[in-house]
Amino acid sequence: MVEKHLIAVDLDGTLLTDDKKISKRNKIALQKAMEQGHEVVIATGRPYRASIMYYEEMNLTSPIVNFNGAFVHYPGNDEWGIYHEPLSIDTVKEIVEVSEKYNIHNILAEVMDDVYFHFHDEKLLDIFGFGNPKIETGDLRKVLKKDPTCILIHASEDEVPKIREYLSEVHAEVIDHRRWAAPWHVIELVRTGMNKAVGLQRVAAHYNIPQENIIAFGDEDNDYEMIEYAGTGVAMGNAIDGLKEKANEITLSNEEDGIAVFLEKKLQL
Repeated sequence: MVEKHLIAVDLDGTLLTDDKKISKRNKIALQKAMEQGHEVVIATGRPYRASIMYYEEMNLTSPIVNFNGAFVHYPGNDEWGIYHEPLSIDTVKEIVEVSEKYNIHNILAEVMDDVYFHFHDEKLLDIFGFGNPKIETGDLRKVLKKDPTCILIHASEDEVPKIREYLSEVHAEVIDHRRWAAPWHVIELVRTGMNKAVGLQRVAAHYNIPQENIIAFGDEDNDYEMIEYAGTGVAMGNAIDGLKEKANEITLSNEEDGIAVFLEKKLQL
């Protein structure tokens, strides 16, 4: 009898191929794992509206970790609780103020599934229009009325390190920030202490699964905490070097069914 495991999967660059699909082999492996009694959970930086289609495609019946842990809930099970830990609106207004000193292209605020653009932006509208959020454009200091789940600053490449330095010096107590993978020069801000491991902890506690029985798959710097927290942290073949160094194991890339290859062996599927 294989002990019950919690399998946490990141989406982009991990479960999803480069054209944003779940491969047949990955899907079969995860279904088999669930049939054997293991739990599968999505842990992503994406908002819920941009991950629900994969949740449904895999027929998951588990909580889901969105916005890198700043929003965790259990679709269809309101009694489980909704964990939403947003940023303070005052901090955000200060950051907007200061950002005007840097060469920024845009600032976006996401309040759960509503998106606010500081400036109109056709290119980003395409990405963030995914899942039909309510979209509003205008000076964030005026249009934002609620604490946002996350903030995204889109800047020119050479400005990104300077902005991050400012954020670390002035706002380290209240926010955590990360950089998106190329080609995007985007800095993502969430409330301090929010990461995928925090979300995973809640889910593991719900299923009563010990830390050593958690298997987590990731590829980017927003997966560090989850990979370290999991009993078995697995970096994808296409993962950044820093994550490969932290991981217990490295599997094949997201284009080579890395998740399935690892689970078939590990769980004898």
